[in-house]
Amino acid sequence: MGNDGDYDWEKEVEEFEKTKAGVKGLVDSGVVKIPRFFIDQSEKSSNSVTQLQIPVIDFQELTTRRMEIVDEIRKASESWGFFQMVNHGVPMSVMDAILEGTRKFHEQPTESKMEYYSTDVMRTVKFYTILGNLQKSHAASWRDAFSCTFTDDMLNPAAIPPVCRNEINEYMKFMMKLRDTLSDLLSEALGLNRDFLGKMQFLKSESLSCLYYPACPEPERTFGTEKHADPTSLTVLVQDDTGGLQIHHDNYWVDVPPIKGALIANIGSFMQLISNDKFKSVEHRVLARSIGTRVSSACFFYPSSDQILKPCGPLKELENPPIYREVSYLEFVTCHQKKMSEEDSVTAEAPLSDSLSVRQLGAVSRRWSSSLYRPLSPSLPIDSHDEEVVTAMELLRRKRPSSPALQIE
Repeated sequence: MGNDGDYDWEKEVEEFEKTKAGVKGLVDSGVVKIPRFFIDQSEKSSNSVTQLQIPVIDFQELTTRRMEIVDEIRKASESWGFFQMVNHGVPMSVMDAILEGTRKFHEQPTESKMEYYSTDVMRTVKFYTILGNLQKSHAASWRDAFSCTFTDDMLNPAAIPPVCRNEINEYMKFMMKLRDTLSDLLSEALGLNRDFLGKMQFLKSESLSCLYYPACPEPERTFGTEKHADPTSLTVLVQDDTGGLQIHHDNYWVDVPPIKGALIANIGSFMQLISNDKFKSVEHRVLARSIGTRVSSACFFYPSSDQILKPCGPLKELENPPIYREVSYLEFVTCHQKKMSEEDSVTAEAPLSDSLSVRQLGAVSRRWSSSLYRPLSPSLPIDSHDEEVVTAMELLRRKRPSSPALQIE
């Protein structure tokens, strides 16, 4: 590759993208050195511990144990921002199927996946490694993703490739049911009426990312997924039995060991905002590995298309002095994208006009001309995946799906 002065970063990224084969294509080609834009020299072993364990919450007998389960969710959301769920109502067969569907999609011949490969953040259904523009200050993650966006719970099933269509549709039926249950439980954990978050439609849209982590020839030089916090309301993850997920807790990186039949929930940064820091959103990452393939599926929950432009701040019903000012969800994720696009952190002094039109918001989101999120206290950690960031932009653009859509029921 030559000396640093001879290295053409943009060309290497461009050549990678032209293959439309993703990280798996690199591995299949027999690569022994990872491309430089994947290299991240962050320390991987320092401050990692295995003795700590994130809370595991049993949803069995929810009706009779409701207050106990609500209290466990409250404690986990306040102190960890993560918890594992067992006996949650999603059949093991459905969880196994979505992981197998994820594997089937990514292990197709490249020619079968190429029509879905895109860096266009506005595509509803897409296969990608890098979404949007990768900045030189950031490393790419050693994984491929296939994502489907369900705007207000809806996506045309025909848009999903046949190789994993049934698995995704069936899994999303159960995700939406679980979403309703968790929405009620989180409302109660905040001391609100059971239906509060549901009525506010803070978890009404979803993006499902089916993630594939091939073995890496130099796992010590990159991450399966870079450290980040989700700018969601809530994320629910199913992972296979290979491990590698870590969360940042009390200055340590804590392993999240796979539990057969468990789903993982993590509080998103938008939930931290509306809860006025009662619930916390924490950074997490996935380690690269030299042997074996990891698969997982993450379901990101966001506000509805009707909700994303409405100003929202810490919920007044919590009756605590607000830490954050009001901001629309679109403005919130715009700031996340700005943070991803620039090395500079968001300034607490950056003003926000009292009223912005949809056209103005679109212009702001394209130019990133101002910092849109101004907390009254130190800002949230807001590094994130591009996939999670752009969903609100998709909602704004389409408002409702433009093609015939069937609601999953």
